Amino acid sequence: MMFQSDNVVGASAKVLDAIVKANDGAAGSYGADPWSIRTADALMRFFDCPLDVYLVTTGTAANALAASAICPPWGTLLTHRESHVIDDECGAPEFFMGGSKLVGLPGIGGKITPDILDAHVANEPGGVRRPPLKGLSIAQGTEFGLVYTTDELKTLSDRARGHGLKMHMDGARFSNALVTLGCSPAEMTWKSGIDVLSLGGTKNGCLMAEAVIFFDLALAEDFRFRRKRSGQTLSKQRLIGAQFEALLDGDHWRELASHSNAMARQLASGLSAVPGLRLGWACEINEVFPIMPQALMDHLHARGAKFLDWSDLSLAPDHALSGDEVVARLVTSFRTTAQEVEEFVALARDFMANTRRAAE
Repeated sequence: MMFQSDNVVGASAKVLDAIVKANDGAAGSYGADPWSIRTADALMRFFDCPLDVYLVTTGTAANALAASAICPPWGTLLTHRESHVIDDECGAPEFFMGGSKLVGLPGIGGKITPDILDAHVANEPGGVRRPPLKGLSIAQGTEFGLVYTTDELKTLSDRARGHGLKMHMDGARFSNALVTLGCSPAEMTWKSGIDVLSLGGTKNGCLMAEAVIFFDLALAEDFRFRRKRSGQTLSKQRLIGAQFEALLDGDHWRELASHSNAMARQLASGLSAVPGLRLGWACEINEVFPIMPQALMDHLHARGAKFLDWSDLSLAPDHALSGDEVVARLVTSFRTTAQEVEEFVALARDFMANTRRAAE
């Protein structure tokens, strides 16, 4: 019962096979290889637009370098106060932005609304007291498993652009969000006002494959130097290109993300039916956030279930914790099985039933 994250499993068989094939023989280095070139072409078809793509190995590198492209050292990058960019990158965005300021905004379920953005901008004093606002970074899906609809993206990006901000999307679980919305990649990105995307592959079937994708080509003017200085210009880049090529081929990404999303829905449905449990946020991608007694969390851990406890700061007011309640985070992957889900739900259901009987 491994629900700790979707990056605890390895690569899909198709991706692994592509790596093995790319490993054979010799090819140009530093991106001058057929796999990297084909991947760039495939991504242009995928997003249906001209773009610049830079392959990297980690989501931290993708987010930090993308942030540096839209926010100068004297600027401020806005994001959600519990986003991965501000909470989980060990200061990498600030480091690569050269001293820029990261400011976190509130928002239920990790989502920033236009009104929240406007309120923050209205309280800026102007002048030189604070670094000027230069960018807004959002996650699709969020750290709480929610997805911005295309209408929400368009409205927020229009508002951000009105304030002179560039838009970055952290797409670590981009594939899962895309499956949920059922729209095109273009509709969820550049057609909705996104300037630069951190496209994740590692959480959806790759070993180590992320990409920084520029829809605003002017922002990529000096990005090759930023990537080189960060140590992310790889001599054997073909091994990353091969992973993305396999992921995109035949919509393999959709197959993997659809499975992990389906497992999450099954898990959410099962846990929601257990008396005494409730979900902190709707299950919209491959993450489930049950609110449970601390005793149940301890019991599940003792029975070998792997998952994390989670913050309650971004719960809606009517979902506030009470008593000894805690929030758990369960993440499904392309390798999660229905048996794992049912075993976890059964453990929770039996424990809660026994607890009720003991209290009667």
